[in-house]
Amino acid sequence: MRVMVMVKATDDSEAGRMPTAELAEAMMAYNEQLVKAGILVAGDGLKPSSEGVRVHFDGADRIVTDGPFTETKELVAGFWIWEVESMAQAIDWVKKCPNPMFGPSDIDIRPFYSIADFGEAFSPEMHALHAQLGQESEARHGKYM
Repeated sequence: MRVMVMVKATDDSEAGRMPTAELAEAMMAYNEQLVKAGILVAGDGLKPSSEGVRVHFDGADRIVTDGPFTETKELVAGFWIWEVESMAQAIDWVKKCPNPMFGPSDIDIRPFYSIADFGEAFSPEMHALHAQLGQESEARHGKYM
């Protein structure tokens, strides 16, 4: 099963406060463990929302809002994509993570949908297109959905 593991933003991460050398080393050691365990697919930290934008959809309308965004607790500061055997395994690995922030912090784990989850809504043509897009994306960037 594939999961996205999201490090939630804090006031410090939104202020752009960078980790200490000790925390950076601990996180790199943790990432090394994830790679050696064959779990890590991708991961990275995100810059503060002040450097991002939000696009709001309402029917055909698109409204672009520049950051920063006020609800820090709803923002993501970084992520991993893991390939794990179960949610229990993902939880076990998150528990091994060094605290990624200076104070209290949260990490959310969310499973990805699989094509099978869409059932009959995914026609044979859509399955074929998905496979084609996967091959094209993998040729350019690596793994795709």
